[in-house]
Amino acid sequence: MISADRLLPLWLKYRDALDAPIRTFEFPKFGRRFEDRTYQMGVLNLSADSSYRETVCHTFEAALYRGRRMTLEGAAMVDIGAESTGEAADLVAAERQIDRMRPVVRALAEEGILVSVETYYPEVGIALLEAGAGVVNLTGRVDDRAFFEAVASHQAGVVMCYTPGENARSKDTLPPVTEIFDHQLAFFRERIALATDAGVERLWVDPGFGFALHLPDGPDRIRYQTDSILQSFRLRELGWPVTVQLTGAVYLFRDEVRVAQTSAATLAVMSKANLVRSHEVPRVQPVLNLQDYA
Repeated sequence: MISADRLLPLWLKYRDALDAPIRTFEFPKFGRRFEDRTYQMGVLNLSADSSYRETVCHTFEAALYRGRRMTLEGAAMVDIGAESTGEAADLVAAERQIDRMRPVVRALAEEGILVSVETYYPEVGIALLEAGAGVVNLTGRVDDRAFFEAVASHQAGVVMCYTPGENARSKDTLPPVTEIFDHQLAFFRERIALATDAGVERLWVDPGFGFALHLPDGPDRIRYQTDSILQSFRLRELGWPVTVQLTGAVYLFRDEVRVAQTSAATLAVMSKANLVRSHEVPRVQPVLNLQDYA
């Protein structure tokens, strides 16, 4: 049960992490500054395999409309992907990902919209940085220093997603909940060192619980993902802002699944997440706006 009786002992036990200062940074080209509060990353899918149908854009015009609309609705950045992480989704080659995303990235960036591109291919990230992307949402382990140097040279940022295997599509089982935080800390310390040594000055860490796809949509996945959100503040000890993906359990919300992400956003704000990845920008933004009234 999510209650003060459960949350207060957790917050007190890890009080140092809860109070830890995190980096703030700017993207001057896009007029964006990220401080220690919760911002929203709106999802734009160019993959027809995505299970969240409302975010899928089948044409260039539809993608531009969604990107512009989410920005007006409050998204601090637009996250574009060309391959679904769903277990049954087709793998999409790097060149195909570039071809799908580049026109949309370029058009939105030219309008001053901060664009993030989701990929686990370093060559896709680099190509789309050159097209105007300001952030790479990196869903895999990349050891190539040249990739991080490209991020730094473009004065761009990177979201580092935890994956137990090579990338978000790898069929690797997540560690037990009781052990995963230690795995994540070790993962992020290594990744952060690679990035910062190459000159990267803008990054987020993402526990990656949205990739718990080995668990069916049901009580176990809901419990795992909810616990991950509530514990995500512990990653603040790394000194960098934390990203979480907002969940939407059909099992729990059924026909009202489109409002599920507002409940997840409430938990994310309580857990001091700095960036939430959302499919439902207009529904989630009012929750985030409550930060200005507390």
